[in-house]
Amino acid sequence: MTSDNAPWMQQGELLDACLQVRRQTLALAEGLSAEDCLLQSMTEASPVKWHLAHTTWFFETFVLARAESGFQPWQADWLPLFNSYYLRLGQPFARDRRGLLSRPSLAEVLAWRDNVDARLQALLATPLAPEVQALLELGLHHEEQHQELILTDIKHHFWCNPLHPAYRPDLVPVEEEEGQPPAGMAWREFAGGLVAIGNGGDAGEPGFGFDNERPRHPAWLAPFALASRLVTNSEFLAFMLDGGYGRPELWLSDGWAECLRAGWHSPLYWFRHEERWWQFTLTGARPVRMDEPVCHVSHFEAAAYARWARARLPTEMEWEYVASLAAETAADAGEDGPTLFTGLHPAPPVAGESQFRGAVWQWTASAYLPYPGYREPAGAVGEYNGKFMSGQMVLRGASCVTPPRQWRCSFRNFFPPASRWQFTGIRLARDAVGTATAPLP
Repeated sequence: MTSDNAPWMQQGELLDACLQVRRQTLALAEGLSAEDCLLQSMTEASPVKWHLAHTTWFFETFVLARAESGFQPWQADWLPLFNSYYLRLGQPFARDRRGLLSRPSLAEVLAWRDNVDARLQALLATPLAPEVQALLELGLHHEEQHQELILTDIKHHFWCNPLHPAYRPDLVPVEEEEGQPPAGMAWREFAGGLVAIGNGGDAGEPGFGFDNERPRHPAWLAPFALASRLVTNSEFLAFMLDGGYGRPELWLSDGWAECLRAGWHSPLYWFRHEERWWQFTLTGARPVRMDEPVCHVSHFEAAAYARWARARLPTEMEWEYVASLAAETAADAGEDGPTLFTGLHPAPPVAGESQFRGAVWQWTASAYLPYPGYREPAGAVGEYNGKFMSGQMVLRGASCVTPPRQWRCSFRNFFPPASRWQFTGIRLARDAVGTATAPLP
């Protein structure tokens, strides 16, 4: 949300965006059975039905309740079931038991969505106060985040089924070739100095930004070098073959404990079949391609790999600074924008592509903390980001299942360091003593 609580979209644009976003969420559930939509394979991954309901709850609770004349909730007793973590609105239903909510049925949840959609359209046909427009815009971005979660969560749900069913077997053919390692990794040096970080301000990234991306502020960068591309499967496999999962000297203390506790020996979704490595994807099981970016690794694995590679993870400030330069270069070159959910799996880079966005989220060395001068928005909506600023690590970029409107350099994703079910990967950094700033592709 903008720092002054004003929307970025005009009201007519909000109506078009609302229709598009709500339809896209339903499209992600097409082809899934009611049983599929109730699965919950772990606490962190919610059922698809719950995502469909929660995003509807958000609009009813934060937009319609505030602006609709004569507001009445669709079903008042459903509200605690689909409240995620907004404690100022009451006690939510336990997160780890969402898969027990067989009622309301999927059909009833979809009817609720239809009702709320019709009411939102009627509301958008009338003049709205700027603060209501801003809440509606926030709701659209919130729903797009849940679109990504639908895909990452259903992938984990299906992975836990021994049959390993594919979410979209029709989308792309199963790859039979393992692929070839890409060109060698280049290191681009940057002089550092005082730089501006964050969303907002005349010099900042224009458009919508969540509260945790603000305020835009100065940050000091020491000279550093950043890898020209992401770490690939072939490179991570070399770490594995060199005993990376069995060498405690490479790991952070908590990471080594988690590695032993969970029995990690490869990225999540990798498995051995017919004497080769395979991976489970949303489009089916297929051999691991050596040229793809490695994904589904935790911060602990990323940090261990970086130490093994005699490098480190970048800070979020280093990442944003270089990604902003790359974004300017891409805009100057007139490159096309991203395509929504292309392939549902990170693709190998094309020649010269840096893959700052659209392949995998990239772990940084930065803890998720507030920016200087950060203030939570007023009211229950202020629980959206700020209260999670403890025990989490920042990821930057965007993955192959991130909706394109979320692709911005200032976006701050965050997860606990042991998390692996998101499309999370690795970009390396190093300290540097040079002063030249290398050109980006």
